[in-house]
Amino acid sequence: MSLRFEEIDWKPTPMGEISLRRRRAPSSDTDVYEVKLGDEFLMSSLFTAGEIALARLGLERAVPGPLDVAVGGLGLGYTAQAVLNDERTRSLLVIEALGEVIDWHERGLVPLGDELTAHSRCRFTHGDFFALADHPDGFDPESPGRLFHAILLDIDHSPRHVLHPRHAAFYEPNGLHRLAGHLHDDGVFALWSNDPPDEQFRTALAGVFPRAEAHTVAFDNPLQGGASTNTVYVASKCA
Repeated sequence: MSLRFEEIDWKPTPMGEISLRRRRAPSSDTDVYEVKLGDEFLMSSLFTAGEIALARLGLERAVPGPLDVAVGGLGLGYTAQAVLNDERTRSLLVIEALGEVIDWHERGLVPLGDELTAHSRCRFTHGDFFALADHPDGFDPESPGRLFHAILLDIDHSPRHVLHPRHAAFYEPNGLHRLAGHLHDDGVFALWSNDPPDEQFRTALAGVFPRAEAHTVAFDNPLQGGASTNTVYVASKCA
């Protein structure tokens, strides 16, 4: 039986102290993995519906395939796994700013680590998604200027609740225009948010992409004894 609580790893980073924890959930008798940055919870293996829906909803709008996909934010790997489960995916590049998170996967400290690191279609790169989105060379250091069929983003809590002030400019029209430049002409951008649908942000998306939608994703929340929701925005360069 697992320990009821264990701090697996802890490291100082430029964005704050990051920790990986595992606790036993009495209600389900399963291990729950959690990541904290400072005092904020970033992710939990107890709540993965939004991360999986990000891949599902984003790739639903993509071309038939084959697909080259970029994911901003590795986390516990559930979005990456869902992308790889789509048989159209030819390649997946995951951009992660915190080398510690990549290290957890490569060392097999998180449930999906061994699966993702061994997958032939998946590659991790250590970098700042927002800085790379702002640069003409784009996201892939091995192929400057590379274009993608889908770019999926799950880093900040929401466009209004960012982890670092420098991220905020990405969610403005100019930042979204530069992001769109890293997509093929029929490409798709999708974004996870912990907040309810934000019409102001959807309008900003619609000013850049011919089609922009906000989807509400509901899921059970055993900690609150009811349901919770996330939002997934999906924007396509094709109307």
